[in-house]
Amino acid sequence: MVLNRGLRGLPIYRSIFYLPSLLGGSVAVGLLWRRVFGSDGLLNQVLGLVGFDNLPSWIGSPDYALWTLMIHNVWTFGSPMVIFLAGLRQIPSELYESASVDGARKLRQFIHITIPLLTPVIFFNLILQIIGAFQAFTPAYVIGGGNGGPNDSTLFYTLYLYMTGFKQFDMGKASAMAWVLLIVIALFTAVNFLGSKRWVFYADE
Repeated sequence: MVLNRGLRGLPIYRSIFYLPSLLGGSVAVGLLWRRVFGSDGLLNQVLGLVGFDNLPSWIGSPDYALWTLMIHNVWTFGSPMVIFLAGLRQIPSELYESASVDGARKLRQFIHITIPLLTPVIFFNLILQIIGAFQAFTPAYVIGGGNGGPNDSTLFYTLYLYMTGFKQFDMGKASAMAWVLLIVIALFTAVNFLGSKRWVFYADE
């Protein structure tokens, strides 16, 4: 909402938000992430300057390694952000003007106009993000050291599939795992499509 109409220099801020989504899936950024969250990485150096000590290796600790991948995924949220912006621009301004005349405040307009008319975009992004989550591979492979470490805390299904097929050379099992992944993604997508009838609203309804 802020990037839609709430700041000066919006093109610059939108570019800053979108740029990580272009770089986030690269091996170079994965290696950079290892340096940032390592025991002597940038994060620990910054925290050390403000008085923290005995800091762990975030990427090397089973308790925190998965969280670093989650932060990486949030950091690369640029593509869904662009889709949300496109959805916000499709909402007729006349609806907000009519609501203002009727005395509706900004929060009420957001709840009763913006969110209902944005539900198709929310649903679209939800489907894409679920599929992308099941297919997550590069960050876990690069940041987790290629073996799901530490202690399998970053051993995603796709990484395990890769290790089965290309490290253990068990192509039969890897192929079966790939089919299972396809079926699971299809089931999740179907369930979301069925459930969308209850909460997704379109402008002509």
